[in-house]
This record gives sequence, structure tokens and C-alpha cells, in this order.
Amino acid sequence: MRAWLYLLAAAVAGAVITTPAVLVYVLGGGTVDDALFASLATLMLVSALAVVSMRDIIRCGLAMIVCFLALAGIYVVAGAPLVAAAQVIVYIGAISVLILFAIMLTQSKAGPSSLVFQTQAVPAAVAAVVLAVLIGLGVTATDWHEVGERVRLATSELANVLFDRYVLPFEIVSVLLLAAVIGGVFIAKREEEPD
Repeated sequence: MRAWLYLLAAAVAGAVITTPAVLVYVLGGGTVDDALFASLATLMLVSALAVVSMRDIIRCGLAMIVCFLALAGIYVVAGAPLVAAAQVIVYIGAISVLILFAIMLTQSKAGPSSLVFQTQAVPAAVAAVVLAVLIGLGVTATDWHEVGERVRLATSELANVLFDRYVLPFEIVSVLLLAAVIGGVFIAKREEEPD
């Protein structure tokens, strides 16, 4: 019986993600890139809502990885494959794994019954409405016909600049991240000293 529930949930999730793509492609007269963007944006929003609404913190971490993957897909559609690769390597490969590793080191995997953000629901709702109004004003004020062609950035040129001119800052950041990981493991595993 539980397998049917998972299949039903997967079908509903697939319908939620593909519906905006179909609407943009068929009714809006958009291109395949526009439909793919709508689908990935919907996936990112749904997974971001899952991150902040679920109580199981491990599932929240996995939903965060899906959100980062959808953002990497949006970068690919926008014509920035190097930024998409950096998104996958840095955010999914490093930060998400680090967060899941820190979650595994904690004692409790489920959130408390009364979550902190539930007490801040009213200010968060007001901020969300204000932000939605500002985004709506920005979208309606933009003349979308004046938008030019997408700029396709040569990955090799950007990689040469990043790993040739800025290799020292790149390595310094990697050493700092390694020190942060070691410090986090040390703090998490440190045993309580007896009084």
C-alpha cells in the first residue's frame, strides 16, 4: 500500500513540475528553453518550500540538494555552463554534503514540535507579500521585447581567467573551507569534560 502512495506522490510532483512548462510552451508560444526554464523554476520553488516546511532535517537537506540542482539547470539554460558546474561542485558537492554530514553528527534528526519559524509566521508572510509585489512590479514594468539574445560565454576563457589570474585566492578559499570542516568535526565530536 505504501508503494502506491509513493507512486501517487511522484505522479503529482511530476504534474506540478511539468504543468508550467506545458503552459509556457503551448499557450504562451514559448520555446523549449522557456518551457525548460519554467519547469526548473517550479522544481526549485517546490523544493525550497519543502526545505523550510518539513520537520525531518535529513529530508530537508535532500530537498535542498534538489533545489541546488534545479538552479544549476537554470544556469545551463541561461547559457552559463561553467557557473552551473561550479554550482554543482561547490553547493551540491561541498556545502550540501557538509550540512548533511553535520546533521548526521547531531543527536536528534527531527525538529522540535514547535518550530522557531512558526512564531515568526506573520512577519514572514508580510515580507513575502511585499517581495511578491515588488517582483510583480518589476516584471510588469520590463519591456520583454527589448531583451536581446542570450550571451553564450566561452567556458574556456572564463576558466583561464579563474584558474590563471585568480588561482591564489581560489586555493586560499579551499584551505579555509578545509579548516572549517575540520573544526566542525572537532567541535561536534568533542566529549563533555567532567565537572
